[in-house]
Amino acid sequence: MNPDLDALQPYPFERLAALKAGIAPPESRTHIQLTIGEPRHAPYAGALEALNENCREMARYPTIAGLPELRQTIADWAVSRFALRGLDADQQVLPVNGTREAIFAFVQCALDRSRPARVAVPNPFYQIYEGATLLAGGSTLTLDCHADHDFRPDLDAVPAATWQDVQVVFVCSPGNPTGAVTPLDELEKLIRLADEHDFIVAADECYSELYLDEATPPPGLLQACARLGRDDYRRCLVFHSLSKRSNLPGLRSGFVAGDAELIGAFRRYRTYHGCAMSLPVQHASIAAWRDETHVRVNRDAYRDKFAAVTEILAPVMDFPAPQASFYLWPAVPGGDDEAFARDLYRRENVSVLPGSYMGRPGAQGRNPGSGRVRLALVDELEATREAAQRMRRLIEDTISQEIQP
Repeated sequence: MNPDLDALQPYPFERLAALKAGIAPPESRTHIQLTIGEPRHAPYAGALEALNENCREMARYPTIAGLPELRQTIADWAVSRFALRGLDADQQVLPVNGTREAIFAFVQCALDRSRPARVAVPNPFYQIYEGATLLAGGSTLTLDCHADHDFRPDLDAVPAATWQDVQVVFVCSPGNPTGAVTPLDELEKLIRLADEHDFIVAADECYSELYLDEATPPPGLLQACARLGRDDYRRCLVFHSLSKRSNLPGLRSGFVAGDAELIGAFRRYRTYHGCAMSLPVQHASIAAWRDETHVRVNRDAYRDKFAAVTEILAPVMDFPAPQASFYLWPAVPGGDDEAFARDLYRRENVSVLPGSYMGRPGAQGRNPGSGRVRLALVDELEATREAAQRMRRLIEDTISQEIQP
């Protein structure tokens, strides 16, 4: 077996299961899960209809490049959404089976193991970045995300010599788990660093369509390229998905777009990787990328949940004002995220993810996820509100017990 498998750390949900093992929560309270970022809103009906209408296409092999109609639909959407001057549907777009699969595969394709192969990742981070890097024979450079820099990496704090061994830099905006949005000027700074040190910028933008201010959608990496006049998107790739945007995580549909040279190499890799998107899924994807009405309705539902949870939890927990995604990133009273998650499950039958499970010890030896929990506000409004009320009750009961003589 590949010896690099031994370098993989337990996945966060494995650690959570071990943390909760042996605990018997009160049966009188229904279990509410705020751990997994799996949307539970209704999937976009138009995509399901297209899936059914084209089910006989399962009798045909799909191509790696996907249907020209799908690539063009994606290109048109990206041009409109991110104010691009153009995106070549044939050379700069590639449909993929969701961002998770594509991110993992791209790292295998991109790393040159004949020289130092470091991949820079925000810390805390989506664990696939690390797993993909280790199994490609590389190592990670963690860029800590602290409150004093709005939960984004401080690019100015990275010495020039450190960038020299970096081959790929991952950006996650809006961020998982923090919800932080990377501004255009910071994306432009990263593009200039990529030019200077010859690395690839890979932007995971799968939460880009879930934002609270309808007038201020999060900017994207290709948008930063366009503002710099770089319509070739040199050294830059973005990863997008229908999972969150259209509540279709089971469809496993997304795309990669950007630098034509990188797309071409990745397409060649995927020819051997054998991961073409089925034709019915491609037709469903076309329907989803062409419709914005259901996405606006989706955003409205998340706004309602953020408003409800903020009203309940703000008096007892400290967290950054959410900008986008469907996560809340609060600090826990007492600072022990594992203890808080365990007690919340034991006393209130609510599951949350300890923030330390998504991070690694950083530059100062401290895990920047420690002392926080990730709340995925993916359930319906009433269940989400109930979970927040139970959380507040636990905190207030704990405070009350601590101050008793």
